Amino acid sequence: MDITAILRTKVGSRRSLQEFIDDLTEQIPNIERDIARLKLAPGDKDLIARLFRALHNVKGNASICGVEIGVAIAHPLEALLARLRTGEIGFSDLLAEAILLAMDRLELSLEALAGNRALSSLKLLELVGGLEGLARTDSDAIDDGAVVLIEAVNGFRPVVAARARKANGSVICHSPENVAADLRFFRSLSFQFEARSPLFKGRSERLLQLALDTNQVAGNPVAPAQLEAAVYMHDVGMMFLPESVWLKVEKLDDDEKRLLHGHPAQAAGLLERMAGWQGAARMVAEHHEMPEGRGYPKKLKAEEISPGAKILAIMDAFEAVTLKHRHRGQSRSILRAIAEVNACDNQFAPEWIGSFNAVIRRIVEA
Repeated sequence: MDITAILRTKVGSRRSLQEFIDDLTEQIPNIERDIARLKLAPGDKDLIARLFRALHNVKGNASICGVEIGVAIAHPLEALLARLRTGEIGFSDLLAEAILLAMDRLELSLEALAGNRALSSLKLLELVGGLEGLARTDSDAIDDGAVVLIEAVNGFRPVVAARARKANGSVICHSPENVAADLRFFRSLSFQFEARSPLFKGRSERLLQLALDTNQVAGNPVAPAQLEAAVYMHDVGMMFLPESVWLKVEKLDDDEKRLLHGHPAQAAGLLERMAGWQGAARMVAEHHEMPEGRGYPKKLKAEEISPGAKILAIMDAFEAVTLKHRHRGQSRSILRAIAEVNACDNQFAPEWIGSFNAVIRRIVEA
């Protein structure tokens, strides 16, 4: 395809254009969700295959509807995903940014075409040329190529790599006012989760106090604001699942377990896309991992799990056991929960148990 022709694209059929726009509107959330999940599990072949099929469908629909810009953008993306599917290249945050940027520019292009506006400001020549070059780039230079592409289209270098270096959550790239506003938003989402069952009432505040106090006793090795965000958001992904799964009392079957195991990626994906909350995103993504590698979704081992995720795992279990034994009364249920948490020495990080016990001791004595 002559990529210079895309700037002269004319709308042949308004109906066909709208059909493609409607289809893409349905596809984009799934593409973004799968990319967020791939960031947490970059070797997941099923996710890669699903993303490949989605982009293949975008290209096919664009061709059928006569939307040339859709074909021009989707074709090199499909080629990239084909290489990713065969293992020739690896998935990375920078490759993810390039794909998301391309889909964003495609959406903006369609809006411009639908409104009879010019495409010249969208830097589509740089985008399509860069994507085609990236699709042919050697595997060890993919990230460098993605940086060049993103800078050429956006006008500035991506900050993904810098954020990755701050994944321990020690830095927040926000003013205090923005941090507070974000936390209020996260808290409101947690309240939506609580509203799904009367048993969850007050859950977020209980977990938050336990988590912050445990972190404080240990000397605050985890950034408190990141930990607070993670507490609010760690189970929000549940709301994307059928209630018949995550509110089920009976034992889950294998399909239901697979669905449930995907909930950390949902909330972590939301946080990952917000500047400054990558530390919280990692905590949320890893809060069901276990030191011996028996957790999910990535079966990480002790040294690979972030400290904040280890705190969340203990708080989550303590809340669950307390809830299970609530009929015994508050003191009895707390004592039973602390006993069970301490007995599960392979499930939780031992370096946090002492600090947690100190916090619970204060509660019981009070």
